Amino acid sequence: MAQINAHYLKLKAGYLFPEIARRVNTHAQAHPQARIIRLGIGDVVRGIPRPIIDAMKDATEELAHDATFRGYPPDQGYDFLRQAIVAGDFAPRGVTIDPDEIFVSDGAKCDSGNIQEIFGSGNVVALTDPVYPVYCDSNVMAGRTGSAGSDGRFDGLVYLPCVADNHFSPPLPQGHVDIIYLCSPNNPTGTVLTRGELSGWIAYAQREHAVILFDAAYEGYITDPEIPHSIYELEGARQVAIEFRSFSKNAGFTGVRCGYTVVPRELVGQTGDGQEVPLHQLWARRHSTKFNGVSYPVQRGAAAAYSPDGAAAIQELIAFYLENARIMRERLIREGMTVYGGVHAPYLWLQMPTGTSSWDFFDHLLQEAHVVGTPGAGFGAAGEGYFRLSAFNQRDMIQEALDRIAAM
Repeated sequence: MAQINAHYLKLKAGYLFPEIARRVNTHAQAHPQARIIRLGIGDVVRGIPRPIIDAMKDATEELAHDATFRGYPPDQGYDFLRQAIVAGDFAPRGVTIDPDEIFVSDGAKCDSGNIQEIFGSGNVVALTDPVYPVYCDSNVMAGRTGSAGSDGRFDGLVYLPCVADNHFSPPLPQGHVDIIYLCSPNNPTGTVLTRGELSGWIAYAQREHAVILFDAAYEGYITDPEIPHSIYELEGARQVAIEFRSFSKNAGFTGVRCGYTVVPRELVGQTGDGQEVPLHQLWARRHSTKFNGVSYPVQRGAAAAYSPDGAAAIQELIAFYLENARIMRERLIREGMTVYGGVHAPYLWLQMPTGTSSWDFFDHLLQEAHVVGTPGAGFGAAGEGYFRLSAFNQRDMIQEALDRIAAM
């Protein structure tokens, strides 16, 4: 009989969001007349901008003709998209990225989970707490941890608590770590890392010869020009950091699937006998072996996001969701709640009343108001006592949800 990867058994039976879906479905079956408003998962609700859709339609038509048909895409993505990424995302911020350092993929979630495969099993991994579950779970699956304790934390991982007392900014590890996951704007707290804070992390990584895995999936929501959109805006980052980007939360590609990862050529890891190996080389090998590329129409659509019309339409989408977040934040504060985030991110991080667990609040909100959020405990031990609400919904649904919460 085939033996399983027993590390999977260390994880809870269900990933956070399927567990939420299970509870919501049970509630919906018991209350078929209820109109449930979902402010839980970070899924966009507005249509993909017309310039992007038109580009995808034109590219699809090309596939119908022998002269313009395209089969397998290039391993790292079409050059037209990688050139557009360089010109649209990095050059305006004074960042030098070579197109060959960009790997187009089916999303930041996949890449941030898969990237751990190019690192050895003995690396010490540091995570912010609370944290996007994929960072933790993928390392558990790979065998880098022991079992979980009663608080849900896994032996072998270094947890960096992000709470109100430290303004949700992760403290530097007390000792040595090899791999560091950072996310800014942060999911779930909705807070951002300043230039000074990121500089401190780069200095730490240089000193400890560590690698930073920087998730910038929500960078489009940053409105303060002093807040970095890319870790590569800071000196020294190319030698210590890999960055993940996504078209999901700005261009509406949550269902279309497209993102990319930047691996600078000078970033190296080490073999057991001390030999230095470029991580670009390893990720390219993994990427070409286990991934067959993003479809041509999708890449044409992603490239259209950088056209003048596409970029303007994306800014309108982001402004809509940020306005939702502002409305939610101000209303909930007026109702007496303590609210963080919701300024440079589409997420609000609510502090629970003392003694109220986040899962109890989830159930109460669902039962009494038919509103879905995300319990903070699902993001880690330090998330207990908090609750995440998403601004990804239509404006009338946001208003109604707030009225229901206020009435509750």
